Amino acid sequence: MTEVPARCGYVAIVGRPNVGKSTLLNHILGQKLCITSRKPQTTRHTLLGIKTEDDLQMIYVDTPGIHTNQERAINRVMNRSAASVIADVDVVVFVVDRFEWSEADEYVAKYLGNNSVPVIVAVNKVDMIEDKEALLPHLKFLSDKVDAADLVPLSALRRTNLDELEAKIKTYMPERMHMFPEDQITDRSERFLAAEIVREKITRQLGAEVPYQVTVEIEEFRVEKKITHISALILVERDGQKKIIIGTNGERIKKIGAQARADMESLLDCKVMLRTWVKVRSGWSDDERALRSLGYMDD
Repeated sequence: MTEVPARCGYVAIVGRPNVGKSTLLNHILGQKLCITSRKPQTTRHTLLGIKTEDDLQMIYVDTPGIHTNQERAINRVMNRSAASVIADVDVVVFVVDRFEWSEADEYVAKYLGNNSVPVIVAVNKVDMIEDKEALLPHLKFLSDKVDAADLVPLSALRRTNLDELEAKIKTYMPERMHMFPEDQITDRSERFLAAEIVREKITRQLGAEVPYQVTVEIEEFRVEKKITHISALILVERDGQKKIIIGTNGERIKKIGAQARADMESLLDCKVMLRTWVKVRSGWSDDERALRSLGYMDD
């Protein structure tokens, strides 16, 4: 009996901010790994999601949204991160939003046009289109805009057509030994994921009240007698932002902490004691040295 050769490859998920990349990866993996919200710039770090099925291992790279505005250091760092990934993968999934095609999408398409890597265009949120026939001319428009190997209409949230997308991706996976153990689902530490969970709760709670000058640093991550003790420092740029996050009589920070702790307990499968506090560190999001120390620059 001939042994089936192992196959393993890298898949970059790219697109403009807030187009559904992280939701797509979470549903492909069948569990929540990436934080999501309706706000742009939710994903700031490149993160691997690993899916192993028998002889096949697909390593998905969830990238930060590619920004046309590069005035702030954090946007430049995120663009460099996304661009460096594209050059080193076996296939790219370019996520676009239904009929929308913006300057930011055009910007991503130009990035992709400079590389020889095959591109699958994933047209997301098609469940929200009432007249499905209207999609056909838009698919033709996309095929003119992007030199795509395939176009797949789908809904990441409803899991519509995800099987078809994965089937297309699998055809680009080369014969190669697996890079990770079959039970590993990410390259990131539990400490990193804990920080991302806190940041997600802040983003979801605050709406448009606080700009994206908020980050989270885990100062303590310690397991003792089946309880994980986590201390999360929330960094903001101004005193006014600190007051908003804390809320009246500390109500908002308590709610953020309670929601984050519940997700951490689900992730870690144990009881979590979470402590949070807020500190002002002005200018961190436009200072490459500060970004490096906070883990935004993975040289």
